[in-house]
Amino acid sequence: MTFAAMPSPGPRPPQQRSRARRFVPLGIAAWVVLEVWLLIAVGDATNGLTVFVLLAAGVVAGSLVIKRAGRRAWRNLTETLQAAGPTEQPASPRPPADGKGNNTLRMLGGLLLMVPGLLSDVAGLLCLFPPTGKLIQRRAEKLLSGRAGTAPGSFGDAFRQARIHHPDGKVVQGEVIRDDEPPSPPRQDPPLTR
Repeated sequence: MTFAAMPSPGPRPPQQRSRARRFVPLGIAAWVVLEVWLLIAVGDATNGLTVFVLLAAGVVAGSLVIKRAGRRAWRNLTETLQAAGPTEQPASPRPPADGKGNNTLRMLGGLLLMVPGLLSDVAGLLCLFPPTGKLIQRRAEKLLSGRAGTAPGSFGDAFRQARIHHPDGKVVQGEVIRDDEPPSPPRQDPPLTR
């Protein structure tokens, strides 16, 4: 295999940082400071043992929620695969009729319960409480489907274009051959002498 010298990439044009890249780190830092301040305030109002019990209860409750949601997801998967049969394609996932679907939001709620802090516990409980969970789910779906625009040339754009051209999602193995560049002559190494 021969390797031709690759031209060095030119200077990149200055890009403006998106709002999310600018404000998300600031928001996370503010969240952490607020969590620590709130834990200190609760510790001053009660005692350190109460804060420890609150944090431990959040970890235990969060792990139970995640474990239960994981079991439910596994059960739904096995039921779907068993209903499809050994030679048929599995049916597309559908939400259960009992309204206990959306394991993603339940797992997110459990994860937020496990994160140390009282605000994250409140956010986790809001994800688990059915009316607010449905509101969060609708808002997230609207946000993700409405502004799903991707930058041209990004990985998301390539994936979107591939799905447009091949809606069945089949992968075609192949090799890219560029005809616009003349082939480089094979590299000739001088013979080794001892």
